[in-house]
Amino acid sequence: MITSPIWLPATLMAGGMQAWRTAVQRRVSHSLSLNAAGLVRYLYGLPFAIVLLGGYWLVNPAPLPALGPLFLLFCIGGGLAQIVATNLLILAFGYRNFVVGTAYSKTEAVQGALLSFLLMGERLSALTCAGIGCGVAGVMLLSTGGKRMGPMDFLRALGQPAAITGIASGFFFALTAIGIRRATQEVGGGDPIHAALIVLSVTVLLQTLLQGGYLALREPGEMRKVFTSWRVSGQVGFLSAMGSACWFTGFATAPVALVRIVGQIEVAFTMAFGHFYLGERMARSEAMGLMLVACGVVLALLGAL
Repeated sequence: MITSPIWLPATLMAGGMQAWRTAVQRRVSHSLSLNAAGLVRYLYGLPFAIVLLGGYWLVNPAPLPALGPLFLLFCIGGGLAQIVATNLLILAFGYRNFVVGTAYSKTEAVQGALLSFLLMGERLSALTCAGIGCGVAGVMLLSTGGKRMGPMDFLRALGQPAAITGIASGFFFALTAIGIRRATQEVGGGDPIHAALIVLSVTVLLQTLLQGGYLALREPGEMRKVFTSWRVSGQVGFLSAMGSACWFTGFATAPVALVRIVGQIEVAFTMAFGHFYLGERMARSEAMGLMLVACGVVLALLGAL
């Protein structure tokens, strides 16, 4: 159920912010361990999340809601799922390039549709389901690099480490979205943006404590590197907080699957960053895959009307 039209611009902004943040984070991951590269988005994103919440509250003051144990449970669940998803995505980058790693993770659209139906009873129109299929076809074309593949070749490709880690990342990102949507529903009230920013601040705080505590115990040397890399890591934190604020607003105001389907437009931003920021070449098949993703987004939007 769509409760506000703000979900669409919020989702489009989230896609751009996330692609930018992931591109910067990949550069950070060259000098940090897997867990340290994941921590920077939460540790450096926390101050920005709190500033966003405080600034919005000053402009639109409202009484603080009574937050129960279910709220905390969904925040912890969504936060843990996001930590796992982010680490898997960074692993996928190590097996293939930036665009392909992200492409596999974008199967979260169809995984999110299935999970939100099974866990939350959210239903989609036939046109939106067609958009899911079109979008998934697009990201799979991106992932194959334009190679001609038969059914067995495709199945073997799905068994490669990049595919396994990327698809698993998409699964946990889908779980993240469901956890965040349920947390915003627990906040209640008539202002979805306020609810989204409360969930964002609490979730990022919990993620910082969880992954920061793990890193301090298991990789103390990497913890020092996290603090000395503040110039670039601060960019990751800012972009992460802004992107998550937009994602959480989308989840608070529209079905999870619909937000994730439209969020596939991130692939377009990803290709642009991969080409211009990271210097990765763009093949003709990637342009065709991008067109399929765009068609999927359009079909999803038409199905939501």
